[in-house]
Amino acid sequence: MPQNLMKSSTDRALSGVCGGIAEFFGISSFIVRLIFFTTPASLWVYILLVWILDEKPSL
Repeated sequence: MPQNLMKSSTDRALSGVCGGIAEFFGISSFIVRLIFFTTPASLWVYILLVWILDEKPSL
């Protein structure tokens, strides 16, 4: 069953985007946050993903 990219409902620092990406790829959310917040251009991508990605339903 394919998994969709969604915001995380459990691993949230701001909006759950980095946690959702980390869960999707099976990596640490710290690494994803480090990439997003040390690269200036990726801030725009982050803001776009906040609006685009759906919330993962909490169980």
